[in-house]
Amino acid sequence: MSERTDGAILLRFVYQAMRNAGLPAETVLMKAGIGLNQVEARARTPSAAQNAFWQAVASVSEDPDIGLHLGEHLPLYRGQVLEYLFLSSSSFGGGLRRVMAYQRLISDLLQARLVHNDDECYFVNLVAGFALRHTVECLMVGVLRFFRFVSEGQFQPVMIEFTHETGATPEEYERVYGCPVILGASEIRLHFKPEVLSYPIWQAEPELLRFHEQLAHEKLQELARFDLVAEVRRAVGETLESGTTSLETVATRLGIPPRRLRTQLTDAGTSFNQVLADYRCRLAKRLLAHTGESIEQIVYLTGFSEPSTFYRAFKRWTGLTPIEYRKKKQA
Repeated sequence: MSERTDGAILLRFVYQAMRNAGLPAETVLMKAGIGLNQVEARARTPSAAQNAFWQAVASVSEDPDIGLHLGEHLPLYRGQVLEYLFLSSSSFGGGLRRVMAYQRLISDLLQARLVHNDDECYFVNLVAGFALRHTVECLMVGVLRFFRFVSEGQFQPVMIEFTHETGATPEEYERVYGCPVILGASEIRLHFKPEVLSYPIWQAEPELLRFHEQLAHEKLQELARFDLVAEVRRAVGETLESGTTSLETVATRLGIPPRRLRTQLTDAGTSFNQVLADYRCRLAKRLLAHTGESIEQIVYLTGFSEPSTFYRAFKRWTGLTPIEYRKKKQA
């Protein structure tokens, strides 16, 4: 898989939680290197940015348990395809199993499994992909609130196990989660009573269920296309300096026949030439704005054979010559 990403909903929800909690949300974003436009753009964000974000939140809030406490201010997860899919199912358990098939729509890091046997019932590794304690504890609050909502209050946690060794006090965990918390466990588990799995969802609509499953499936296909474009972009970056970047060389690198790659990129709403041009444009802008590299070196780094070809392409992309762009950005 290419770079792991989170659905736009995660960043928007935590941003709203900061505002609800009275934190200077814009200051946190700036400290983390995240623009407000990224919150509003509704585009997926790199999961790797979680570290910088939560470090900024902890620094600004000066709260050692900020993930747990910010979770209390999260908006309820509403108006998303997974909610509709859940509420179209005939039972809580049925909705749960369907939603788990599409958890990647929220984040590539979600990898929950449901364990249900005679002795116990629990989610394992519900939010295990997130390395930071703050992220895990915050999202757990959001998960519990959503489960209680779709089950009309019937879902109640029995116990939560976290893998991190240190955290809040037992009393604080009990207050927020409503159940005991064990730290230093071998894996993250959310234990609950199995009876809730059979709880009927009164507004279930079989016809809407089929529609929402199709919608969720289409969104997963969109992510698959996003993955392909990201893989092509990465391969372009790896071959650009060699001067051998072409549809054929990238297809060989990815293990895909060139014709199929061309078709898949078309299905993704782009083309190889467009991906290549976008990569070159972004790289050239970054080098011109933030480095002192010579124009000749930038021509080489962006994979152009002649400076004149680079100049014409850059003027077409930006309306400025490379020298004009550099002066404007470095002024």
